[in-house]
Amino acid sequence: MASPRFAGAVAALVTAGLALCAPGAARAADMQNGQRIYAQHCALCHGARGQAVLPIAPSFARGERLMQPDIALMVSIRAGRAAMPGFAGLLQDREILDVISFLRTLP
Repeated sequence: MASPRFAGAVAALVTAGLALCAPGAARAADMQNGQRIYAQHCALCHGARGQAVLPIAPSFARGERLMQPDIALMVSIRAGRAAMPGFAGLLQDREILDVISFLRTLP
């Protein structure tokens, strides 16, 4: 029998997958919008150019944590991770995907 945590993660992935299949979900991610959202909500801890400011935050400029599929990153951003708060209810899935697309442009 699966653990409740595993079952919750699977449910979150299924929900995210269904959200991506919703009408209008086929549009490409908007990197400029992602950059704006990142500057507003993420740069304080992860740095303006993706170089972590806090020791426990991943440094996106080095590719940390970005070797995962977008859906897995979206679930982490929604739910939060370690000291990072969850952004479910604050950001829509499309906005989270915009941020992920921006992160993938960092050197």
